[in-house]
Amino acid sequence: MPHLLYILVGLIGGIFSGAFGIGGGAIMVPALVYLAALTQHQAQGTILAVLMVPVGALAVLRYYQSGNVKIDIALWIALGFIFGALIGANFVHGLPEAVLKRAFGVFLILMGIKMALLK
Repeated sequence: MPHLLYILVGLIGGIFSGAFGIGGGAIMVPALVYLAALTQHQAQGTILAVLMVPVGALAVLRYYQSGNVKIDIALWIALGFIFGALIGANFVHGLPEAVLKRAFGVFLILMGIKMALLK
């Protein structure tokens, strides 16, 4: 049963990622914490491992075919993302579990409010 749960988490995360360009972590991290009983640190690390592989390649191809990928911008963002991910991982490594979980939740709430209310 756990394998089926993991596949469903990935499927739902992939659907949201492909539909909204969110990377899937906003869906998959809470799912792993609350459905699979992983710690916040374990869930975030596991999802980073998932996203490290070019899992979005087919979705990117579809967006590219529609003329909706700016390759030059994506490459510059990727360069910053590589270093930003390392900085972020080092920063949260020593944080207590409760602090990390709350920070993640607040981030999701604030982004949701901004997306829902602002033009």
